[in-house]
Amino acid sequence: MSSLSERALHVSPLSAHLFGEVARPTDSKSMKVVKLFGEQLLNWYPNHNTYLAPMETLQFLGLYRDEHQDFRDEQMKGEEKRAAKMK
Repeated sequence: MSSLSERALHVSPLSAHLFGEVARPTDSKSMKVVKLFGEQLLNWYPNHNTYLAPMETLQFLGLYRDEHQDFRDEQMKGEEKRAAKMK
């Protein structure tokens, strides 16, 4: 009788990936690299409100382009046109 079922063998790499473990057998040299990259970074992302005003100023001056904001602006223009047609 097998110690692990087929499903368990199939799901174990996925489980290892989800829980931050190594999916395949690795040597000690590679494990050092895995541990190095596996360390949690603290305070990686800056506070959004801190950078919002300067980025908007740079965008207004034409020194920075936020494609997502451009997309939202275009969507709002389209909504205004559709609302004007309905009146």
